[in-house]
Amino acid sequence: MNDSNTIQLDELNLTDDLIVDYLHDNPEFFNRNPELINSLRLSDQNRGTVSLVERQQSQQRHKIHSLEEEITQLMAIANQNEQLFALYSDLYLRLLDCSSADELLDCLYQATTELLSLSGLKVWLKENTIVEHSSIVINDCAGVMNNRLSKDDYYFGRLQKSEQELIFSQHQEGSVVLIKLNHINDDIGFIAISSADADHFDPRMDTLLLSQFRKLVAKLLVQQLYK
Repeated sequence: MNDSNTIQLDELNLTDDLIVDYLHDNPEFFNRNPELINSLRLSDQNRGTVSLVERQQSQQRHKIHSLEEEITQLMAIANQNEQLFALYSDLYLRLLDCSSADELLDCLYQATTELLSLSGLKVWLKENTIVEHSSIVINDCAGVMNNRLSKDDYYFGRLQKSEQELIFSQHQEGSVVLIKLNHINDDIGFIAISSADADHFDPRMDTLLLSQFRKLVAKLLVQQLYK
């Protein structure tokens, strides 16, 4: 009898998939064999062997820890977004209060370098302006605009050395964001903001706040520079 059973088991050719399918199809298996839950021993890299219950508890603790980390990250992002929203709201009010082109450009530069702790800000416009300001780019950057902003409203990342020199008058390490400026459906130029951090401006960055920012700045620049 024992020999017959042994032969039958050998002929079953059990595989992991068959066992997994059986346990899925028979959820009452461990209810019928409760002693297995505590007697089964599983290999563990840190503890040698553990019971099935201990493995389940360990997995639950890992899931809880991962969820806690995810919640902490989401809270940090929410807090950062709240601070940015408050900063942009304050900036909008300051920009609206500007009564001259110089004051407007000073406000933009200060917000970029002091409030946002970035390296610099430049503004390039297609049409010449009589306003002289350190933030206004006097070089012809039409090629940069065609190359970087012909299909998109923003460019995040690094620029070629020649592009950096045209905009910033010097080679800069780090990353930039180019923000296209539109007024009444016409492209009037772009804003270039630089960071010393090569990874600061990333193509995956959200553009919601920048979208409102560029619309307001374009309107105010036209009002102050060409009035």
